[in-house]
Formats: sequence, structure tokens, C-alpha cells
Amino acid sequence: MTFLEHLEVMRWHLLRALAAIVALAVFAFIFKGIIFDKIMLAPKEPEFFTNRSLCRLGDLLGLKRLCINSEPLALQTVKMAEQFNMHIIVSLVAGFVVAFPYVFWEFWRFVVPALYDKEKNTARGAVFYTSLLFILGVAFGYYIIAPLSVNFLGNYRVSESVISAPTLRSYIQTITSVVLAAGVVFQLPILVYFLSRVGLVTPAFLKRYRRHAIIIIVTLSAIITPPDVFSQILVALPLLVLYEVGISISKRIIRRQEQEQQDAS
Repeated sequence: MTFLEHLEVMRWHLLRALAAIVALAVFAFIFKGIIFDKIMLAPKEPEFFTNRSLCRLGDLLGLKRLCINSEPLALQTVKMAEQFNMHIIVSLVAGFVVAFPYVFWEFWRFVVPALYDKEKNTARGAVFYTSLLFILGVAFGYYIIAPLSVNFLGNYRVSESVISAPTLRSYIQTITSVVLAAGVVFQLPILVYFLSRVGLVTPAFLKRYRRHAIIIIVTLSAIITPPDVFSQILVALPLLVLYEVGISISKRIIRRQEQEQQDAS
């Protein structure tokens, strides 16, 4: 197959993936009441699942600081087209999130023919595990990081004389960036898997920089959470677990490669 033929094949994979995103985005655009009132704007409301759960836990433990977003955050728009623009952006993001398994499947269908049979067997289940980790990351970002970020950023004050009036655009950008970033971060085990396969990452390397990773994760958790240890642990723990999972995956890959070399010799 020539280079131009490869480009033609890739073009059709991209078009099908884009069509899936657009189709689901149109669906989300039509049902804006559900997308905005029930999903996008929910983390700022006291009735949101995470906010209610933390408030109840705070009452049990006597830690009132755990009760976040007890008052709904008021938003505003300052441009005539802002709400319409945000409607389109949120619809596209929703379309991408829902269509992600199919989008990655199209990408994988383009890559697979270039792999050897041995590599195909090794990477079996890549679409399932990548999609699963992305969905888990999105859920973690939405239910954990998003409400904590709204509480911190919405109530942060440099001075009592400064009035905070967040716009709809800033709120949407915060929620979407947090959710998508969490979905990407949860791909860490997949990234470690492939980097270990090509020899760029080893278990020794990951262990050597474990302390650096812990410091970075804890620092990020402290920035986006209220000033209490429980909230910081709530955010940091899954990321630390993912890092340790990455080490275990790297160990298995290196052990398997050493076994294959012994069998070949």
C-alpha cells in the first residue's frame, strides 16, 4: 500500500470518528436541559451527589469544612452570544466523551494492520481497557475534582473588597478541562504499558522517581481541594494507585520480554 493509499484509509477512519462525535453532539445539543441542568451545572449545586455526601460525612466527623458548595454558585454571561457558544462547545465535548470508545476503535483499526501477529496478541483488549480507563477518569474528574475545584475557585478571595462574579464561560472551561484532563491522566497505565514495550520505561525508573511523582500528585491535590487532609487524600489516592499499577505493568512487561529472550536463545 502506497503512502497516498494510507492517507486515504486514515481519512475515512477520521471521517467516521468525526461523524460519530458530531451525531452525538447534535443529540446533546437538542437535549440541552439534561446536559446543562442535570450534568454540567450540577457540581455547583448543594444537591449534587458529592456535595451531599461530603456534607453528611462532615456532620458525622464534626468537620464542617467538608461541607462544600452548600450555597449554589451564581453564574453570569457578559456577551450576547456566550450562552449559545457554550451550548455548542459543551455539546461537542459531550459528543466526544460518549463517542470516545468508537473514536479509539477507529484509530485502533487504522494502526492494527501495521502490527505483527505477536504485537496484536500482546495489545489485545487495548480498546476495552483504554475506553474503560477514560470513562473512569471522566467519572473521577466529574464527581470528585470538579465539585472540589468549583468550591475552591468559586470561593477564593484575594480581598473582601473584590466581588467574585464567575461567568458561564469560565465555569464551563473549568469543568470540561478538569473532566477531560482526568480522562487523559487515567491513561497512565496504558502509556506505561507501551513505553515499557519499547524500552523507554522500566520498573527501576518508575521506582526511582516515585517520590517525585508523589510530591507532584500531593501538591496538585492540595491546590484544588479544600484545606483538609481528607479531601487531599480523596483526590491523590486514585492517582497514586494508578502510578503503582503502572509499576506493576512495567514489571510484567520486562519479565515477559526476558522470558521471551531466554526461550529464543
